[in-house]
Amino acid sequence: MAEIEHVSDPEDAERLLARSHERPVLVFKHSVTCGISAGARRRFESFVAGRGEGDAVFALLEVQHARPLSNALAEVTGVRHQSPQAILLRGGEAVWDASHGRITEEALGEALDQG
Repeated sequence: MAEIEHVSDPEDAERLLARSHERPVLVFKHSVTCGISAGARRRFESFVAGRGEGDAVFALLEVQHARPLSNALAEVTGVRHQSPQAILLRGGEAVWDASHGRITEEALGEALDQG
């Protein structure tokens, strides 16, 4: 079973992009004060629980505790910040993103399994 890595340091943005050259990186941006985000987080965690250990790097960013990292990710990927938000990184760039109700297990699986 895959694990979720908690990230919070602004330098994690570059590290995650670098790791995406080796395997996909799926980042979930979560707002700890939002009910919609709580539902999306449950779907993200359920999705990750069903994946194999080597499928991808799965990262969780709690926006209220990691605002500089959230801003750095938006800057280096060009993906405007939202929360909840899922961003898929491959080859050093963002190749897919979804927010709010578009974060479903099906959508995450389709994005990760492409290319």
